[in-house]
Amino acid sequence: MKGENQEKKDHEEKSNNQFKKEYIHHDRLFKELIKNFFEDFILLFFPKIHPLISFDSITFLSEEVYTDVVKGDERRVDLLVKTEIKGVEGFIIVHIEAQSYYQKDFNERMFIYYSRLYENHRRPILPITVFSYDAMHDEPDTFTIEFPMLHVLQFRYFTVELKKKNWRHYIRHENPVAAALLSKMGYTKEERIELKKEFLRMITRLELEPARLNLVT
Repeated sequence: MKGENQEKKDHEEKSNNQFKKEYIHHDRLFKELIKNFFEDFILLFFPKIHPLISFDSITFLSEEVYTDVVKGDERRVDLLVKTEIKGVEGFIIVHIEAQSYYQKDFNERMFIYYSRLYENHRRPILPITVFSYDAMHDEPDTFTIEFPMLHVLQFRYFTVELKKKNWRHYIRHENPVAAALLSKMGYTKEERIELKKEFLRMITRLELEPARLNLVT
């Protein structure tokens, strides 16, 4: 019995380590994709915001780490971009968070990130989350604190739920981010081969140099 318990424990530890490796790999690739194609990312998913941002003045800030004292773990903010936006005096911070697996109370984590970032920078922050996991969920885009007698807080952030995006709507975009994320969008098993063919056509049309092509493929 003791041997079975140890075997089960070893299996769970191995599974957790594999999950962490996959998550770190996904996180690294996503960061590199957005760093190289930040304007394309904004144009693709937030076309109304695109003309407001000054892409000539963007700076990618260093990684920030926060300790969650209550839960006893350490969190790293995925991507921070310093830029300017029309209608706002001075610079703003664009916070982009990639989420590749379902996590309960993720909206609370986004609020905590926002609070810590604002405390550090004291500048307006534009928060964005990209959900890329395979299963479809109805993700909230708000975090609320309220009482029966008082609405204390409603924090909102932009979301991109890739699984809810129809891949056919993006294959005509001459956009490397659309190509890179196409396989994470919604499609059926019957459409898989067609999707791969359209992806190759997109890559051919984009004519990216080898280094940038590696980020997309």
